[in-house]
Amino acid sequence: MVSAMVCRSAVLGAVTLSLLAVPAQAAPMRSAPGPEAATALPAPDTAGLTAVLRSVVAKGAPGAMARIDDGTQVLRSAQGVADRTSRRALTTTDRFRVGSVTKTFSAVVLLQLVDEHKLALDASVNRYLPGLLPDDRITVRQVLSHRSGLYDYTNDMFASSVSGFEAVRDKVFTYRQLVDLSLKKPRTNAPGAAYSYSNTNFVVAGLLIEKLTGHSVRTEYENRIFKPLQLTDTFYVHPDKKIPGQHANGYLTADQAGAAPVDATDQTVSWAQSAGAIISSARDLDTFYSALVRGKLTSTARLAEMERFTRVNSNTSYGLGLRRRDLSCGVSVYGHTGAVQGYYTYAFTSKDGKRSVTALANASNSSDVLNALAATLEPVFCGKQKSVRSSAVPLEREDVAPAVPTEQ
Repeated sequence: MVSAMVCRSAVLGAVTLSLLAVPAQAAPMRSAPGPEAATALPAPDTAGLTAVLRSVVAKGAPGAMARIDDGTQVLRSAQGVADRTSRRALTTTDRFRVGSVTKTFSAVVLLQLVDEHKLALDASVNRYLPGLLPDDRITVRQVLSHRSGLYDYTNDMFASSVSGFEAVRDKVFTYRQLVDLSLKKPRTNAPGAAYSYSNTNFVVAGLLIEKLTGHSVRTEYENRIFKPLQLTDTFYVHPDKKIPGQHANGYLTADQAGAAPVDATDQTVSWAQSAGAIISSARDLDTFYSALVRGKLTSTARLAEMERFTRVNSNTSYGLGLRRRDLSCGVSVYGHTGAVQGYYTYAFTSKDGKRSVTALANASNSSDVLNALAATLEPVFCGKQKSVRSSAVPLEREDVAPAVPTEQ
């Protein structure tokens, strides 16, 4: 039972923190805890988290929120509004578009298919989808780790963020149409030679899921992940454009400084599909990533494959549809970031899955907002001593497709 609720009549912008007692995870862990699991994390710095969320709003987001699930309690913090027109306060129960967090869901389905001996990670994609790709050397593992060299078609689609979005917000693509857009451009590298983030990889993942199961990705997400974990706020509605139930509206920052943001809430997200079209909530994403690292979704061997990371930059590594972020206090956290028009998401968990956080800003196309939101991880996992940083956490722009964030 929630001991404190968000007060709808409170002055907008006030932070609400509430504690919720929750039962311990009942299912046993199927993977051994990593070395970090032996050391207890410091208590979350709730004041530091509040300050970060305030800075996100100050940088231009209509609202920002974060939900921490610490195993025995839930901490909630929210700032600003979910809807710029009605001025309804943003809450941590609002649903939203998760963007590239979808990639982890797609990777989990494929790893389950590996467990079922229906797929081999080091087999050519063309073994399962004959003739799809121009190079038989491109493997399933390379696709899931962004090492295929397939060009990211969204670089061209959203070269101009607002006009690019308006051109596709109501459009419905097939997977193969999106792959064809990629193949019109040279590949970024030889198969396996380098990491290069590309939405094309997880469009290919969606094609693999549908070919190997004979079902839509929606059906596979629902039967393999949503229903077993009781993710009641999580949906894949493509090609429908609406977010079911109470949700945060998402706002795309205009390309021209000073212009009004675009309400991007309603869209097909057909340009992304299995690379970025899932809708969820902070509670459900906390549950999902905790369950994943605890071994509740794959075998121990497949989870180990997922956690074979390639260094991306000074603090980020990438596995199979999974990121590792190394924080200033020496703690590493596991999850994914998400960017889709109108929404930035950070969803990460500790190595043992005992502390998870999902943070949201209902804005996009703003590097200021993005870098401010990235700072939520420090107070959540490092506590007070390491929660104040002299500069924003660096992010690779390619990892926040679509579009290069606007400096505003």
